[in-house]
Amino acid sequence: MMQGKTAIVTGASRGIGRAVALTLAEEGANIVINYAGNENAAAETARLCEKFGVQTLLVRGNVALSEDCSRLVEETVKAFGTVDILVNNAGITRDNILMRMSDEDFDQVIATNLRGTYLMMKAVSRIMMKQRFGRIVNMASVVGLMGNSGQVNYAASKAGVVGMTKSFAREIAARGVTVNAVAPGFIATDMTADLPEAAVSSLIASIPKGSLGSPEDVANAVKFLAADQSGYITGQVICVDGGMCMM
Repeated sequence: MMQGKTAIVTGASRGIGRAVALTLAEEGANIVINYAGNENAAAETARLCEKFGVQTLLVRGNVALSEDCSRLVEETVKAFGTVDILVNNAGITRDNILMRMSDEDFDQVIATNLRGTYLMMKAVSRIMMKQRFGRIVNMASVVGLMGNSGQVNYAASKAGVVGMTKSFAREIAARGVTVNAVAPGFIATDMTADLPEAAVSSLIASIPKGSLGSPEDVANAVKFLAADQSGYITGQVICVDGGMCMM
């Protein structure tokens, strides 16, 4: 259980981020809900978390901006005294084949998915090192491990997240802080709901388990890595993908 712990979840207004926030709240953690723009959705996440008897804090901010990341952590410490768990979930896609991809679309995905993860880890690092405890869970993707047509920018960002996870894990392990990543496969979210039925059928055919995953599947992996009991696991990538990516 996570009673008394404080968890920051970036991009927590919907989808996987909301599922992570709810799962950690159910374990007793106070939840800091970061969101980029949809305040109503973020408030709904908070309302659902508070049903578990925990406290919540809403902080709007763009994780691609250093000042927003610093402010997010500062407001968390002001409200709860510390940061015990960081889940770097915020991410965007700007899909296109490489020849047609704009430089702006490449840069935006790298800024949010990769730079944002770096900035948030940096913002909590001193706090976690000082208290000699911390759980950092970064959201990677099977796309970062396998590649995917039309997602050069996204694959690059998520492969970078894997590399950063392993590198920072080596730097900070002796201080009682673990750094791991979860790599979701195809998960039933708002994005997959918009796909044509034929496209969804094709995706499912590539998954050994024969079905899409749920946001809760991902959240349960995050919960495991965020728990006290996972203290001897660091620098690892757990694929939540129904068997798509077996390495």
